[in-house]
Amino acid sequence: MITLRSEEELRRMRDAGRIAAIAREAGGELCKEGVTTAQIDAAIRKVIRAHGASPSFLHLYGFPASACISVNEEVIHGIPSDRVLKNGDVVKIDVGAFYKGYHGDCAASFPVGTISPDAQKLIDVTRESFFEAIRAAEKEGARLGDIGHAVQTYVEKFGYSVVREYVGHGVGQKLHEDPEVPNFGSAGRGIRLSAGMTLAIEPMINAGTHAVHTLRNKWTVVTDDGKLSSHYENTIALTEHGVEILTDPS
Repeated sequence: MITLRSEEELRRMRDAGRIAAIAREAGGELCKEGVTTAQIDAAIRKVIRAHGASPSFLHLYGFPASACISVNEEVIHGIPSDRVLKNGDVVKIDVGAFYKGYHGDCAASFPVGTISPDAQKLIDVTRESFFEAIRAAEKEGARLGDIGHAVQTYVEKFGYSVVREYVGHGVGQKLHEDPEVPNFGSAGRGIRLSAGMTLAIEPMINAGTHAVHTLRNKWTVVTDDGKLSSHYENTIALTEHGVEILTDPS
């Protein structure tokens, strides 16, 4: 069931989203050579709690950390550890914050030191594909399939592929709500988008094959070919005046 949010609910979701975004940026600032992913996770947890919120991911479905921190060929659900970041790494930080009954969910990919031009291009295209999705969602009469179609057609122009097994989702009082929001598909298909919907749109884009698998830790998802992956996500609200990004640090 899809829930349409009231203005009061959106106000609370803006607060939760802002906290998640601040924590995401704090984590990104720590993506430096010599820093461990566990140190980044601890900093993110501290920021979220300092704002009176709690980490959405901590113990969710048994996940053992406050943020998913995935490096290079790791797509999503990387478990923070004593892994030390190196120059040239690409770090994906996925953060959720729960505040006054509502969640905010966001992610981004961050470079460590000097990364290759190919890696930077993948990060840039992934981020831009999110905004292509926003532009599609804002069109009159837009449907859910228009979001995924916009992401897929944009990234495939650059020779990249879209992860199929994991998708975006509704967000609200639960972190994962209806509807599922794929990053692929056909335009003009699916439910009609309407004001009051709150969605996490999160392109997960691979430099090579779209195929992925899960490591033995039963969490971390990696590309089958070992090539780089990038992730970008924001929680948005559909309103009568267009799309509002709720995970805005300002």
